[in-house]
This record gives sequence, structure tokens and C-alpha cells, in this order.
Amino acid sequence: MLNLFGNEPTHTPPVPQAELSDEEVLVELTKIKKELADQVVVLGHHYQQDDVIRFADVTGDSLALAQEAAKLDKPYIMFCGVHFMAETADILAKPHQKVVLPDLRAGCSMADMAERSDIDECWSFLTSATTDKIVPITYINCAATLKAFVGDHDGAICTSSNAQKIIEWAFKTGQKLLFFPDQHLGRNTCYKMGLKLDEMVIYNPKLINGGLTAEQVQKAKVILWYGYCSVHQGFTLDHIHALRKNSPQTHILVHPECNFEVVQGADDAGSTSYIINQIKKMPAGSSIAVGTEINLVNRLAHLYPDKKIFSLSPYQCLCTTMYRVRPRWLLASFRAIKEDKPINIISVSEDIKSSSLKALQRMLDLSH
Repeated sequence: MLNLFGNEPTHTPPVPQAELSDEEVLVELTKIKKELADQVVVLGHHYQQDDVIRFADVTGDSLALAQEAAKLDKPYIMFCGVHFMAETADILAKPHQKVVLPDLRAGCSMADMAERSDIDECWSFLTSATTDKIVPITYINCAATLKAFVGDHDGAICTSSNAQKIIEWAFKTGQKLLFFPDQHLGRNTCYKMGLKLDEMVIYNPKLINGGLTAEQVQKAKVILWYGYCSVHQGFTLDHIHALRKNSPQTHILVHPECNFEVVQGADDAGSTSYIINQIKKMPAGSSIAVGTEINLVNRLAHLYPDKKIFSLSPYQCLCTTMYRVRPRWLLASFRAIKEDKPINIISVSEDIKSSSLKALQRMLDLSH
């Protein structure tokens, strides 16, 4: 994985198995975290495994965690998530703070589906194909360079929680919308708002002009980037049909990163925080099939034993890149801080940070 400057980052290995057993790693982690409590805050994304979440001071989704980090004054922010989340934290962090990503290989396949050079090429084609004003909106699940693009082109960032508000603002500002990198969140949200499927087209960066003609761009209201979350594509309409047949009383709740047919076939859809809140409100004895990452589903099942909570898919829908952050990597990062030789620092350049902040601030202002 390359950093923002196109250089190969220093990849520090974890504490080796030969040095400590898994249990010894957890014991030392508990001790060193207490020792460095005044220096380090640990943020844990909902999709992390339990052996990492147990060390988190704050648990949440990517934006909530980055916002929480911005409120704190501890010099080190240990972000147990993936690279775009750590970048967002660095953008929002104070000048004296350093953001640490325990494993630099913890990326996001969706975020990697949109490169800045491809976005620039797309924008050049779209703006030459139509005189309508196009407003760029990026899902927060993207690299800082894409957030900067949106900031420089008078667009905004969105999350799965506030996507509808941001898109409503975009259509008040312009006539068309470029939504990237996740086509499914864009399509599902726009359809929910009343737009028709034939008013949306897909731009595929692997094809000449994204596979679109100028006429298609002129007719479309929404141009969706060909990107997706591999985890949420693990849920299918067949899973829903099977559940409806075998357990008709089960409530099906999915994330809007799932494809259109799954969202339409489910009983409800919403962001990670929405899913958590809906499950919390459901009465004891409820049967709930959840279409999102398995670590969160299992954690919710453990948290609410009076409800039957399980994955919509019979297979493990695991975020493998998130899973790269393991206790051994976490311990290696803590040790380095204790030695005053921090490793795996995520640093966004000032120009990218400045442009990204414009888009982030616009989102925050519109979300109130």
C-alpha cells in the first residue's frame, strides 16, 4: 500500500509469536495501556475483533471515532480501523497529535477502487459532456486525496447516516450528482429519495469515458462510481428468500452498502449506528437477521442475549482488511510509543488536509 506521497511506507512487523504467546500479548497490552493512559487514546471501529475492541477507549463508526479524537488532547491516537479512517482522524486532529495505524496494510477495498487520477479524468469528461452543474459527493470511505478533490470542487463528504441530507443539499446546489466511491449507497439513498433507477448511470474507470456517452451523462441526474464494499456484497436476495420461507417472523435489517435488490428485499436498512439503535429498541424475543460485518453482528448477539441476532448470510462476511489489526500489532505500536520511537504514523499533507477540511466541515454543517 502506498502512502499519500506515492512512497512505500515503513512496514513494522508485529510482536513475533516466538517472543510471546497470544495470552502473553494480551497481558502485556493491558499493562502497557495503563502505563501510557495519559499519552494514548485507543479508537476501535465496530468491525474490529473482540480482542482489539477490549482495548478501545472509544468504539464507533469511522466519522464518530475521528470526531471523538478531535475532542481529545492526548498526543497519540491509536486508530484500530483502516487507513482512510486514520487519515480522517489526522485531518481532524490537533497539530500536536499523531495518529497511529497499528498495521499499515489495513486498507479498504472500496476506498482503493477510486484513485485521484481516475476521479480527475472522470470529472474532465463529465464537465465536457454537459453544461449542467455537477456536485461531487464522496462517501467518507475514501482516501484523503478524494476528500480534497471534493473540497476543491465545492462538494461535500457524506456518511451512510447523513447521505440523504447531503444529497438533498447537492440537488439544491446543482443539477447533477457525482457520487463515489460506493455505487450502492448512492443508488439506495437516491432511490429512497424518489429518483428513478434510469436516472442513474455508472461510471466505470476501467472503460473509456467510464463506459458512458455524452448523451447518457446529459440525461442522467446521478453518476455513480463503479465501487462497492466486498463485505456487503456477500448478502444476496437468495439469502432473503430462504429466510422468508424458513423463518417468516425474522426481521431483516441491512446496511445500505448492500446491493439494491437486497436493500429492497429487507425490512429495513440503515447505517451501522442505525442498525445498532434499531436492534437495541426491538423487544425481547425478537429474531433479527443482520446484513453487515460479522464481528459487529456477533457482538450485538452477545450484547442482547434476550434476542436472536444472527447474520443474514450463512457464510462469514468478514472485513479481512480490518482484521489485519491484531493485538500483536497493537502491542508493537504501544511499545514504540513507550520507547519514544513511534511507528506507523499516518500523516496527511497540509494542502490535502486543508482541502479535505472544507468538505468535512460542509458535511458537519449540513448534518446538524
